[in-house]
Amino acid sequence: MTASATRHLRKATSAWATVNISPVERFGRILVGLAAAIAGILLLTTATAALAVAMEVLLILTGFDLLVTGGLGHCPLYTKLGHIPRSLRSPR
Repeated sequence: MTASATRHLRKATSAWATVNISPVERFGRILVGLAAAIAGILLLTTATAALAVAMEVLLILTGFDLLVTGGLGHCPLYTKLGHIPRSLRSPR
């Protein structure tokens, strides 16, 4: 492995290891994600129209995304946008 590839891998690994979601937001994401996933699964059992099924699958996937980002404490979109919650910023 080249030095450039090693640096890239180290940078990618460290970006995923950082927590960039505040504890309150993490709790909210887990709570809302769990509710969305459960609601989507329950609604999916009674769906008949193709559009309804598609919307409920999207609800389930959104719930799982919120659960994962809340559980890990890392949001890739926040990283791309450079967003750091005020409570996680280091004091100057």
